[in-house]
Amino acid sequence: QMEDPIQLKEEGNKYFQASNYEKAAQSYTQAMKLNKDKALQAVLYRNRAACFLKQEEYAKAASDASRAIDINSSDIKALYRRSQALEKLGKLDQAFKDAQKCATIEPRNKNFQETLRRLGANIQEKLRIQFSTDSRVQKMFEILLDENSEKEKREKAANNLIVLGREEAGAERIFQNNGVSLLLQLIETKNAELILAAVRTLSGMCTGHKARATAILHFLGIDNICMWMSVDNEEISLAVCNLLQAITDCLLGQGKEEQHGKEEAVVLDTKKDLRMVTMRLLDMLVSKKVSGQGRDRALNLLNKNIPRKDLKDHDNSRTIFVIDNGLKKILKVVGQIPEMPDCLPLTENTQLTASVLLNKLYDDLRCDPERDNYRLICEECIRSKIDPQDMDKTLHAIQMVSGVLQGPFDLGNKLLGMKGVMEMMVALCGSEREIDQLVAVEALIHASTKLSRATFIISNGVTLLKEIYKKTKNEKIKIRALVGLCKLGSAGGTDYGLRQFAEGSTEKLAKQCRKWLCNTSIDTRTRKWAVEGMAYLTFDADVKDDFVEDEPALQAMFELAKTSDKTILYSVASALVNCTNSYDTKELVPELVQLAKFSKQHVPEEHPKDKKDFVVKRVKRLLKAGVVSALACMVKADSAILTDQSKELIARVFLALCEDPKDRGTIVAQGGGKALIPLAVEGTEVGKIKASHALAKIAAVSNPDMAFPGERVYEVVRPLVSLLNTERDGLQNYEALLSLTNFAGRSDKLRMKIVKERALPDIENYMFENHDQLRQAATECMCNLVVNKEVQERFVADGNDRLKLVVLLCGEDDEKVQVAAAGALAMLTAAQKKLCSKLTEVTTQWLEILQRLCLHDNMEVQHRGLVITFNLISADKELAKKLVETELLEILTYIGKQEDDPKKQNIINVARDCLARCMDYGLIKPLSRA
Repeated sequence: QMEDPIQLKEEGNKYFQASNYEKAAQSYTQAMKLNKDKALQAVLYRNRAACFLKQEEYAKAASDASRAIDINSSDIKALYRRSQALEKLGKLDQAFKDAQKCATIEPRNKNFQETLRRLGANIQEKLRIQFSTDSRVQKMFEILLDENSEKEKREKAANNLIVLGREEAGAERIFQNNGVSLLLQLIETKNAELILAAVRTLSGMCTGHKARATAILHFLGIDNICMWMSVDNEEISLAVCNLLQAITDCLLGQGKEEQHGKEEAVVLDTKKDLRMVTMRLLDMLVSKKVSGQGRDRALNLLNKNIPRKDLKDHDNSRTIFVIDNGLKKILKVVGQIPEMPDCLPLTENTQLTASVLLNKLYDDLRCDPERDNYRLICEECIRSKIDPQDMDKTLHAIQMVSGVLQGPFDLGNKLLGMKGVMEMMVALCGSEREIDQLVAVEALIHASTKLSRATFIISNGVTLLKEIYKKTKNEKIKIRALVGLCKLGSAGGTDYGLRQFAEGSTEKLAKQCRKWLCNTSIDTRTRKWAVEGMAYLTFDADVKDDFVEDEPALQAMFELAKTSDKTILYSVASALVNCTNSYDTKELVPELVQLAKFSKQHVPEEHPKDKKDFVVKRVKRLLKAGVVSALACMVKADSAILTDQSKELIARVFLALCEDPKDRGTIVAQGGGKALIPLAVEGTEVGKIKASHALAKIAAVSNPDMAFPGERVYEVVRPLVSLLNTERDGLQNYEALLSLTNFAGRSDKLRMKIVKERALPDIENYMFENHDQLRQAATECMCNLVVNKEVQERFVADGNDRLKLVVLLCGEDDEKVQVAAAGALAMLTAAQKKLCSKLTEVTTQWLEILQRLCLHDNMEVQHRGLVITFNLISADKELAKKLVETELLEILTYIGKQEDDPKKQNIINVARDCLARCMDYGLIKPLSRA
């Protein structure tokens, strides 16, 4: 390693001249660390600035040039390089000053004079646009603030203002011309359209500019922003939420940050502002003045911005701050009972979103003391509500536990162990008040997921749930009781609760569930329980068969799947998995079945309606009903709603739907191809494999440009390559190879992507495979890939047997393998002359194999063999001479002398071309005619 800065400088110069700017910059940097001479330091800085200019890192170039100028103010090279960098950064006036200094030092330098002229013209143009923008901004505000302006003019001005706010130059002109104050005036008009225009303009102005976002936050005031977000107008509430998100992104240092030059040296302390925003959002959660939509927005902002994005980042201080200052407020939201008069304004999603936040906060904790603190706050909050003398307060406590069970379940399970909680749930089930029954039944359902709790509830609560179902006339309670019985049976590993209650009549219960599903007069919160009921009941073959025939019930379920509800998504996905039989089943070993029968044990038999014919009919029925559109909509749900388990279930359904190649076009047309990509990338390992397999089925038979338009097609390659893993089953390997073959035949960019994903070694391995179909598919895939130059170079490289493998595959008995291998060899020998001579060295059988190809009965194989022969003859005269001395000349002569025949004219023509080339070499003479 060099320790002489002058040598390192010279090394850097050599790298620069060779256009290796990254290495050059590294050499200059190393020299700077070792150098103590000021003059040399200035040279090193200006040289590194030149590297940064070439790498288009203009801010760094300007910084290095400035350091060189600080040492030597008349360093003309450093001045000119800084001028170039500043021009690229849009700082034309500063660039002009540096160019002016250069021209003063060297007035006869034409390059400097030309730069001055160009910069002067650009500055004039910028000023013209700036003055024009200023007048446009002024005119827009005049139109918007004039109540007498025509509606059409106002709308146009509002849209123009929004567009201008999204552009850096426009946003800065609005900001500098008192625009924020004028936008505030628009908000205060209370006109919905003007408020939306103003808020959206402000969002654009804040995006990616920390200083401006901070100034706007302080000018508007967080209290005002939260007040606007609280209004009962969905569009305005969402727009203000987006504004606050843009501000928060800047405060957190996220999003695209523009280069603003030296002023960035002033570091803004954003922690205080972030805490202020967080506190106001937490206050919104428990304020009665806030609308349900506003509360949802506040929860969504907290969900998105408080927990860490990456658990490798050790700083979870935002989460700790929210737990210490707002956990009780979040618990108050999940403890609300919509049916009670003192309930806060809520939407159907508010409490579930609050549960999701509880879960995210709990998952973001780093150690047991932090989790213990979280638990103690929850216990204190619940304990303060439990009062045997005040059932309303106790109801809120039980509802809180129910809410936590839908969030951090392990914590919820611990809370169930608190003294009196489980007993209180069971006692409330027996209450005469409907509200008590409603809350208690719901809590029992959430609590019964754990087997230990389910055992307690089965022994204490099943009888009560049965009584409630039979006696109550309240549909909301009835449906919950039914789901409770279904869930208890599932949690206990038996249909105990359901069997005792229904005496095998699951069809009757399912029919009732379908009625509830279709009854739009029932609120969504209650209808979701009907979906959950169907998720349990569709384990019965008769139930699932009836369900897919009930078009209104299916459509109702698909419609509910569009709501942002974690439970509904999971339940819909579960029901569809049952209907398509896409769950895992254990294969029964015949010997063990006979043994079980001999010992008079019960052997479960497959229901007739679970046989393949019935499953296929159900799949067709679901496709006709539009299941793909529903699934595609479910996949778009927020990650907090769409859990990894739900993703796996959806992937299973998609794979079942893709089974018949005739249906794959319909699946693509309804958005199935696009929906499968995220499922193949994120989720459980099983889910990703199932989704990748479904993609392979689609990609194998579809036009990739139609199935995955635009850049999306490149995202599909990695999931397909993952199926080549030897741990996947043969069908997955085979269909992945078919789809990659299809992709490799489309474009060189796709071929390059397949190579970059390191698929070649796996494809080559399958070319050795004993399984005929796998070997054939792999060889066909390679045939399409060899068109790529990088793949060809791998064949040319020394020390590998790739070419030998392809030559030997040409001698296989399997015609399809021969066609593919001969095609690959024909393309390789046409593209790389080196491979022509190499072909004769890889195996002693090469000539025999080539002769067999040229005499093959399959005209496609024969044609490819003759093309290989032509490539060998064309590559080298000596190689041509070697071929002429063999029986191959007789074969070529025999084929070439045949009469013209349209069916095999291409074969005859190639043979004649081979003979003509040999004549050109003087190796053979033309046939003399009489």
